[in-house]
Amino acid sequence: MRDLFRSILKKTIPAGENRTDAAGSGEQELHVATCAVLLEIAHADDEFSAEEEQRIVDLMQKQFQLPEAALHEIKEMSEKKRSESIDLWQFTNTIKEHFSPEQKERVIEMIWHVIYADGNLDQYEDYLVHKLAKLLGLNHKQMIDAKVRVLKQA
Repeated sequence: MRDLFRSILKKTIPAGENRTDAAGSGEQELHVATCAVLLEIAHADDEFSAEEEQRIVDLMQKQFQLPEAALHEIKEMSEKKRSESIDLWQFTNTIKEHFSPEQKERVIEMIWHVIYADGNLDQYEDYLVHKLAKLLGLNHKQMIDAKVRVLKQA
């Protein structure tokens, strides 16, 4: 089914055409899903600080090499989808289905970076990162290894 959908998209969207609308590309969907997960972890302790917001922007820029305008658009779409969502499954499932195990581990690293943007691991953040790792199909060791890598960088 997915192959059929891709073949239809290839026929309807000319190669090289730059689409920036929400339904335009699977790549943008992955960017939005990743950003939504990062925003969710930033809001987990009910304190969305300027440091967390800047960390998300920096991480998204580094990971996806997005122009500033595209990053701003993705962040807005992510906030909107996140606020309308009743759970995180739609975001984690998109990541789980399209990212390699290494890319999923990188997402968990990004999550740890956002958690430690304020220098503190809150109990809600700790619970949520465990839940997100499980939803992404990562085991406990992979999640902790990502945490250790982040803490070594700090």
